[in-house]
Amino acid sequence: MNVLLFPGQGAQYKGMGQDLWAAYPRLVDAASHLLGYSIADLCLHDPHHQLRLTQYTQPALYVLNALGWYRWQEAGGTVDALAGHSLGEYSALLVAGCFDFETGLRLVQKRGQLMGEARGGAMAAVLGMSADALQTFLREHGLDSIDLANLNSPTQSVIAGDTATINQAAALLVARDVQCVPLNVSAPFHSRYMREVQQVFATFLRDFTFQDPVIPVIANATARPYGAGQVAELLARQIASPVWWTDSIRYLMGQDLDFSYQEIGADPKRIGGTVLGKLVDETRRTATPLRVEPDSPTAGAVEKSVPDEADMPTKRILASRSSGAQCLGSAIFRERYGLKYAYVAGAMYRGTASPALVIRLGRAGMIGYLGTGGLSLTQIEAAIQTVQAELRSTEPYGLNLLADYEDPANERATVELYLKYGVRCIEAAAFTQMTPALVLFRLKGLSRDATGQIQCAHRVLAKVSRLEVAEAFMSPAPAPIVEALRQAGAITAEQAAMAQQIPMSHDICVEADSGGHTDGGIPTILLPAMLQLRQKLSEHRDREPICMGLAGGIGAPAAAAAAFAMGADFILTGSINQCTVESGATDLVKAMLQDAGIHDTAYAPAGDLFEMGSRVQVLKKGVLFPMRANKLYALYTHYDSLEAIPETVRGQLERNFFKRSLGQVWDESLHYLQAQGRAKDIALAQSNPKVRMARVFRWYFRYSTELAFSGSADDRVNYQVHTGPALGAFNQWVRGTEWEPWNKRHVDAIAIALMDATAQHQQTSYTQFLTAQKG
Repeated sequence: MNVLLFPGQGAQYKGMGQDLWAAYPRLVDAASHLLGYSIADLCLHDPHHQLRLTQYTQPALYVLNALGWYRWQEAGGTVDALAGHSLGEYSALLVAGCFDFETGLRLVQKRGQLMGEARGGAMAAVLGMSADALQTFLREHGLDSIDLANLNSPTQSVIAGDTATINQAAALLVARDVQCVPLNVSAPFHSRYMREVQQVFATFLRDFTFQDPVIPVIANATARPYGAGQVAELLARQIASPVWWTDSIRYLMGQDLDFSYQEIGADPKRIGGTVLGKLVDETRRTATPLRVEPDSPTAGAVEKSVPDEADMPTKRILASRSSGAQCLGSAIFRERYGLKYAYVAGAMYRGTASPALVIRLGRAGMIGYLGTGGLSLTQIEAAIQTVQAELRSTEPYGLNLLADYEDPANERATVELYLKYGVRCIEAAAFTQMTPALVLFRLKGLSRDATGQIQCAHRVLAKVSRLEVAEAFMSPAPAPIVEALRQAGAITAEQAAMAQQIPMSHDICVEADSGGHTDGGIPTILLPAMLQLRQKLSEHRDREPICMGLAGGIGAPAAAAAAFAMGADFILTGSINQCTVESGATDLVKAMLQDAGIHDTAYAPAGDLFEMGSRVQVLKKGVLFPMRANKLYALYTHYDSLEAIPETVRGQLERNFFKRSLGQVWDESLHYLQAQGRAKDIALAQSNPKVRMARVFRWYFRYSTELAFSGSADDRVNYQVHTGPALGAFNQWVRGTEWEPWNKRHVDAIAIALMDATAQHQQTSYTQFLTAQKG
């Protein structure tokens, strides 16, 4: 495979292109006429010292690269793939037939003008440190306002941010013997601080029509080939996105480890004349290839040595997906999380929402939340390490945080772990009020950008089913909690001040009736009420809009379409993801779920809130758990002690429910509480027979959960499997298709299929509406 590379800014010098200007007079004259000055004179003589200014540099390099390409083509050169660094990407797209020479020059001229007008901020090259190590370094020193702008090689990156912070970072890096070289630029290009420029340029691009590449072009913003209809989108995104050059080369290595390359526009006789070549050579020496399916160019990368048959359904879906699916929901929500789709996979207990599930979704441009409930801190830490090792820093992922009112110290330790690893997105569940740990996570991500605007690096997706809880999340953190955190030194005074200007969450997920813990809410009642509350609160709150999504009962395209039609900014699925290859559920549970219908779930008491009568929705088909769990709750409400239960009933419980005597169950419950250091709970249970009975009955819920996670078929009738009827709806939708068996369901493939079908459903409904109007 032969690859042509095109350099960007930094490759210019006075006298460049001496043997090219006279060879192509027509093109040179056309360029000069369009620009309003002699492009040859600028490049050869630079009489007004303008070649260093980006508004002049960019057109100069674009024209020079184009002439270099024409010379290469005339010499009989062939090309199989193209890549350009930053500005050089325009040259690659020209060669790929996406636009003609003059159109490309107009684009580059406008880009250079906008970037030349940008002011404030700085950039610096960091040499001798990996991008991951650099990002960790910045995070540890509280420099979250700095972005990685260019990832050029395994040991070379460029950072961007406001001038003072870049200077601070440079001093800290130099103190650690890391080389840090300030760049002569006027603004922090390829960073979040260029978003206004990005928006203006995106508007400018709307006036042009682009062709799809006829030769694969690797995009800076994705390190993947351009897909159909993506030219305008990716050119706009590139301005405020990192240049993923290292991963671009790794992608090419995955296609052909021994690919050859030619750097167009480089002058090997000059020092540094083959800058890209040096970066390529280092990457090939020290990095591993990124291997993806060859006919799925826009798919997220899956690092592996050979294609896996298990990825084939995803490949087909990714190759055929419609752009309409990517327009569903809120563009603000998608941009906020770096998503292609307004689609979220919610967390599920004890790693059912597994690292593999989260990774697979992140690579496909969707966010999944790791299910940390029921896991130890050690298990959570290992899961974080797995996810972070597999996903790039811009690929989305999150972890859930369960409110723990019985053990606030555990909730705080979980947040401290998230902060240690730089986790930026959490799903907050089961909160009825704000807690110090939750507030700490939110506020530790606050900073100000170069313009003084508040930046929220830590995102909280709040799952709510009650209006008062939603209002608490859409309001600033409680002042007493903020002040206590400030006095303890957990947050800075600046973060405490900013806390009163932003809500606890910018992303609310309205949770209707769902699998697991549920209030049985009706989506058509809940969501409109929540949207009305959002409107009321937004009238006098911060400038960043609050996005509101819907969860519960979404398992088929019509349900998803209904959610978006009601005004949901995103959808969140849960039950349908249990029955996928990547799910952490056992194969036996997946086989049981695969056959479930919409009527095959039931409500049962929640083991963790047994005495309060809270409910969970569980699988009913093939098990006796919901019937037995409800029997236990009925006994609890009717009797005041174990001894008061009739002997025949107690015998039935011991034989069929517990598989041991109630005395043995109490002993095991006692040991469980002792291991957790819960002396007060032990004393209360020993002194109160009703509480002791509740503790014994709670044991059954732990037992039934452990059975389901064990994979043992010996006592499957006692399996407790949280799920909702959305899975039955999904099973019905995919019946007779390749996704009917669970081992063909990949979490990203079914998500994209669902979003595609949802977009088609909306289009059909709209067409029918227009037809009815005409009639």
